[in-house]
Amino acid sequence: MTNVIGVRFRRAGKVYYFSPGKLNIQKDDHVIVETARGVEYGHVVIGMKEVEDDKVIQPLKPVIRLATAQDDAQEEGNREKEREAFQICLEKIRKHKLDMKLIDAEYTFDNNKVLFYFTADGRIDFRELVKDLASVFKTRIELRQIGVRDETKILGGIGICGRPLCCHTHQSEFLPVSIKMAKEQNLSLNPTKISGVCGRLMCCLKHEEETYEELNSRLPGVGDHVTARDGSKGEVSSVNVLRQLVKVIVTLDNEEKEIREYRVEELKFRPRRKKEKNNKRRSEDKELKVLEELERREGKSRLNDN
Repeated sequence: MTNVIGVRFRRAGKVYYFSPGKLNIQKDDHVIVETARGVEYGHVVIGMKEVEDDKVIQPLKPVIRLATAQDDAQEEGNREKEREAFQICLEKIRKHKLDMKLIDAEYTFDNNKVLFYFTADGRIDFRELVKDLASVFKTRIELRQIGVRDETKILGGIGICGRPLCCHTHQSEFLPVSIKMAKEQNLSLNPTKISGVCGRLMCCLKHEEETYEELNSRLPGVGDHVTARDGSKGEVSSVNVLRQLVKVIVTLDNEEKEIREYRVEELKFRPRRKKEKNNKRRSEDKELKVLEELERREGKSRLNDN
C-alpha cells in the first residue's frame, strides 16, 4: 500500500496522486508540487489515504511544501496575468489573421510557460504567432488545440436540465457515451434532443445507463408475445421502463383488439436474448460501434497533461 493525496489543478480537472511525505496535509489545503509542466500550485481534493501499489504510477512525486501566503498571492497574481495575456493573444491572432478561436490562457505557477488553448476547424500554422507572443512575454509559449468538449469544460454553461454543466462543475474526466445509451433509455434519437451544449452526446446519458439496463432486462421488448395471469395473450405495444408497466394488444373472443396495461410481474414472456435476432440488428450494431468509436475519440481531453 502507498500513502497518497489527490491534487487537482483546474476546476473539475483530473485528480493526480502525490506523496505527502512527512507533511500533515488535509483536504482543501493548497500545495506546491512538481509536475511534467514544472512547479505547480494545486488544491488537495483527497486527503491522505492508502491505495494499492498497482493504482499508482511510479515513481510517485512528493509534495514540495504546503502553500504559503506568498504562494497564494502569487497564484492570484497569475490569474490576473492570464486575463491580460488572453487579451494580448487575441490582438495577435487578429493581427496574423488566423482562423482560430482563443478559449483560455494559463500560466504555470513558476511563470516558466504560458499556455494558450484554442479551437479551430483544421490545422493552423501559428509559428509566427508563437514568435510574436514569445517576444512579448519573454517566456516559453505553448499553443494547444482542443476539442469542443474541452472548450465547454473550460467555459461552462447551463444544461437543458437548468443546472450548471457537469463537466465544468464536478466531472473530472469525460465519460464514454454512445447513441446506444439513448436507445436503451427510450429517448428520441433527434440530435438536438440528446446533444449537450458542446454539440456532442450529453455526458448525463451515462449517469443512468446501469439503472436502465437493469430495468430493461426485466421487461419484454416491443413486438414480443406475452401471456398475462388472467389468461390473456397479446403483443407488446409499448413499455414504461421506470414504472415497469407494459401495454399489450389483446385479441378478444369477438376478434376485436383491446390495449391493456399490466405490471411486468403479471406477465409471462421469454427474456430478452443477448444475441442478435437478425442481420438487420447486427448491421445496426455495427453502425453503433463506429459511432461509439468516433465519440470516444472526441471525448479524449487535452487539458489534463500535468
